[in-house]
Amino acid sequence: MMKTFFIILLFIINTFCTGDPVMNIGYYFSTPDQIYLLPETLLEISGIAGLNESSIACIQDEHATIYIHDIDKNQIVKEFNIGDSGDYEGIARVNKTLFILRSDGVINEVTNFESGKFDKTIHKTGIEWKDNEGFCYDQKNNRLLIAPKETPGKDSGNKNMRYIYGFSLVSDKLINEPVFRFDLEVIKKFALDNKIKVPMKGKKGEKQEPDLELRISALGIHPVTGNLFAVSGTERILYVFDTKGNIRYIQRLNSDLFRQPEGITFMKNGDMFISSEGKKKPATLVRFNYKPGNVAF
Repeated sequence: MMKTFFIILLFIINTFCTGDPVMNIGYYFSTPDQIYLLPETLLEISGIAGLNESSIACIQDEHATIYIHDIDKNQIVKEFNIGDSGDYEGIARVNKTLFILRSDGVINEVTNFESGKFDKTIHKTGIEWKDNEGFCYDQKNNRLLIAPKETPGKDSGNKNMRYIYGFSLVSDKLINEPVFRFDLEVIKKFALDNKIKVPMKGKKGEKQEPDLELRISALGIHPVTGNLFAVSGTERILYVFDTKGNIRYIQRLNSDLFRQPEGITFMKNGDMFISSEGKKKPATLVRFNYKPGNVAF
């Protein structure tokens, strides 16, 4: 049954994927290098973080449990509960410490997670947004990045702006101002100028414009280029920004494979993993091997 499902997935991807071979970020989205069908325990997987070449730490909605998944064996090899209930959306690794983000902006710091005994510290960031889901470690700046999926209201005057915040690992406090600011109008212009296939909106017979939301559900920093990868799960689109926050690439993700993409992480060599919740079918972990010869920046 699983083998048949795997073959069908590959057929769907090769037939319907909207992306051509990517020439500027080093991945071929039309041909994933491996698809892992995850166990029922990870059906609502909401965040992932690479630990080493063969292990990925995972969390899922409404469970205060960290799962260590062996990708070579494609099975959970360890799990431990951190004790607090809540809506857990992101996970990041910093050496021997794991940080777990709750949607309300609270961060659980779990030190010495590889040992039989671990210590936990709770950080209340005080971030003003709800539905905080994007989360990753920014090694260069020694901070955690937090991206709210919630967007500014239509009457706020900033409805086209999207923000990413930084949590300093020096002061253990939220940095006052956003560390990245994205303007949707700039992103839409980028899509039009580069003739990228994205959803469009507008009345029939009239000029249409890109229908982009950038509601971030996952964040990751590329270990080789330093570029910021942001997954917008509701629209199934991957955005790539440079270190200054300039948009560099947009890629639609295949809806049959990525039913609800919620996590992204990288291995040291640049291999990328994107996880997606399963709903009525198994959750998936999809691997794209890094091909640096195709990187133009």
